Amino acid sequence: MTMQILLNLLIAVIWMLLHDVWNTLTFTIGFILGFFIIFWFRRFFPTPFYGRKLWAILKLMYLFGIDLILSSIVVIGQIIRPRLNIQPGIFKMRTKLKTDWELAMLVNLLTLTPGSVVMEIAPEEGILYVHAMDMKMSNSVIKTKNKLEDVIIEVMR
Repeated sequence: MTMQILLNLLIAVIWMLLHDVWNTLTFTIGFILGFFIIFWFRRFFPTPFYGRKLWAILKLMYLFGIDLILSSIVVIGQIIRPRLNIQPGIFKMRTKLKTDWELAMLVNLLTLTPGSVVMEIAPEEGILYVHAMDMKMSNSVIKTKNKLEDVIIEVMR
């Protein structure tokens, strides 16, 4: 995958050299052209085409952005109420992620969303202990975790 990205950058620089114009537009056109060239010749590379990983990364960023916005709205709604109506608590979640990198990515994404914090990880058992601002939010945290897990597996494996 790294070789394909470097080759794509090399094609973009060669495109800029051939046009003798050093600007962002020329580089972008060369990069897109290189992307399609590498896609056409993908069967000659020993590793899978890197466009799949790129798509998975964009999908992960999109899902995290949506979850970040939705959980921020819920937390802001709780904060601006005149009477605090929350029930904080700790619950455990099972995860199917195995490697340290995958677990770290999931834990960071869950902790970055407002209203939940991963307190402890038991990687041998595949269990995360999560503190939720409101226990009514625990089901939404579990749904978010399930969506993020699938995309993290797609990105990391």
